Amino acid sequence: MIENEKENLSAVQKIIVDAGYTGEKFASEIKTIINANVEVIKRNELHTFVVLPKRWIVERSFAWLEKYRRLWKNCERKLNTSLQMVVLSFISVLLKRF
Repeated sequence: MIENEKENLSAVQKIIVDAGYTGEKFASEIKTIINANVEVIKRNELHTFVVLPKRWIVERSFAWLEKYRRLWKNCERKLNTSLQMVVLSFISVLLKRF
């Protein structure tokens, strides 16, 4: 996926991933393809609730997008149209905050 969209990802400097992407091979491939660093955010091994730094940003963003019914089911014919629906949803979220 990243290989196919490397032109659109040229400004990305850091990719935040969960523990499923731990490994030097993944990080080196990302570095080779788009010259970005990979930061792995791991959960605490204890089974207690702890807010993980930076991971809550992604979870919060997904929660905001779940409020938009059009994004629940992908009924668009083109990938670019789906991308624009996500962008419009984020714009709507930002406008409601001000």
